[in-house]
Amino acid sequence: MVSTGRHHGFESHAEQRVLLALDFAGDVVEVLAQPFRLAFSTIDGLGEHIPDFLAVTRSGSWLIDVRPGGRIKAEDRVRFAAAAEVALSCGWRYAVAADWRPHVQTTLDTISSQRRSLSDPLGLQTALLAVVRDGPVPFGALVEQIKVPAMARAQALHLIWTRRLGINLAIPLNDQSLVHTGRGGDR
Repeated sequence: MVSTGRHHGFESHAEQRVLLALDFAGDVVEVLAQPFRLAFSTIDGLGEHIPDFLAVTRSGSWLIDVRPGGRIKAEDRVRFAAAAEVALSCGWRYAVAADWRPHVQTTLDTISSQRRSLSDPLGLQTALLAVVRDGPVPFGALVEQIKVPAMARAQALHLIWTRRLGINLAIPLNDQSLVHTGRGGDR
């Protein structure tokens, strides 16, 4: 993860996708895979559960379980409820990452290709930020306004990853996607 500067363990492709989403979401300070074993009791007896991740962010901590929606069984719901109670008692938030809109992961994969530090000897980042300063611009039109559009695409994706430019993740990323100034501003 770029956020933590370390590799983090995962057991499935679904868990790997959650790590990528956490890395993009920003503000991640630490991520612990399988942070603890939870023992609990129900009216049916004793149970155990190991949550998938504990993500510590600047705005609080998240306990996260990952399971594709179609694979969540009744016993999983009991385990998730126990994990949610632990999170609540610790002052953490709790989530089950079950399913994604297909385009979200495609978009995250696309922008993550430019997540590491990039040199910008041509000053393309400054030019890209200047174009969106007056309001949202379609992605394709944004990069076409820059002197080297192919390189501007890579720089624009990097600026989106670092949240200096913003997009709407609720819709697929394409040349018509509106790009606006991100919360990282125009540093």
